[in-house]
Amino acid sequence: MDLSYTPEEEEFRARLREWLAKVLPTLPAKPSPDDWPGRRAYDLGWQRMLYDAGYADVYWDSSPTMRLIFLEETEKAGAPYVGANFVGLLHAGPTIAAEGTAGQKARWLPPILRGDEVWCQGFSEPDAGSDLAALRTRARRDGDDYVVSGSKIWTSHAEVANWCELLVRTDSEAPRHKGITWLAMPMDAEGVTVRPLRTLAGSAEFAEVFLDEVRVPVGNRVGAENDGWRVTMVTLSFERGTAFVGEVVACRRMLGELARTARENGRWDDPVLRRRLGRLNAEFRALWRLTEWNVSEAEAGGGVPGVGGSVFKLRYSHARQELYDAAAEVLGPDCLDLDRPWVLDRLSSLSYTIAAGTSQIQRNIVAERILGLPKGR
Repeated sequence: MDLSYTPEEEEFRARLREWLAKVLPTLPAKPSPDDWPGRRAYDLGWQRMLYDAGYADVYWDSSPTMRLIFLEETEKAGAPYVGANFVGLLHAGPTIAAEGTAGQKARWLPPILRGDEVWCQGFSEPDAGSDLAALRTRARRDGDDYVVSGSKIWTSHAEVANWCELLVRTDSEAPRHKGITWLAMPMDAEGVTVRPLRTLAGSAEFAEVFLDEVRVPVGNRVGAENDGWRVTMVTLSFERGTAFVGEVVACRRMLGELARTARENGRWDDPVLRRRLGRLNAEFRALWRLTEWNVSEAEAGGGVPGVGGSVFKLRYSHARQELYDAAAEVLGPDCLDLDRPWVLDRLSSLSYTIAAGTSQIQRNIVAERILGLPKGR
């Protein structure tokens, strides 16, 4: 794998840095974490700035390496995260770009890139746990529509979304992985009810979604009927492969801030803590190299990340939790002060071994698809 950058890629990096240095000081103040309409407007406003400057298409029309450079540089510069638009930009959009028809791409991709529409993810269900193939939300064909009934949980940004990437069961007689279909559901359709969920950190970026005889046009199906599991694996390869790039950069930056804080408050005198921070530094450097390897593999494979994304997701989830445990050690008693930096981030980090596929699921993927071990019974 070639992990070096071409002159054209380095020129793109330099041009992006110059633009970020110019526009970031002009951004308005971030809204309150509880102000979801304000957060949506802020996030989509930033997306529109990227679009107008010619950077929005980096998510789909650029190479994986260009995407890596973009995510690295925007995070280093402290640019806004994709926020409310992350499902559209990092999951649904790339999936539609890879699997959708020409008409579907023309309908859904430009509004995501312009910051006109927000997507949410309707995968998880209350009774399925980590077993995504056990989903029970049903969709029956009725003429040119699917009629959908069921419920979803942990639906990211459902309260401000225009569309939902929705997994439904269209054949209850087929084997579990064979009777699933991937639909794009309008969130304003009759029969859709959204109930926000408040997290341990006090935010409400997730929701329960209840579906009562919701009609979704057959033309909103991405891929063939009952082929949704394969399409979903494309979605999850993006979710586990490149979606966390910016967060790795943020963790590496935070390590530097932790070291500076430890020197200021005297915690740096503890050799055990110093070794812990040093090991984490090595961990995130290795994760960054793994990210580059995965991107290089995606470059050779037509742009879709491979199963190496599961290796990354597995290790990154635990490393992030270890990082915030180290932050609590640096802060001492202040780690209980919700107004201090990193405290709320530590609470949210507890979800990373569950979100985007649990660590147990990632271990199964690594064992079966990379190591070739037999499936458990």
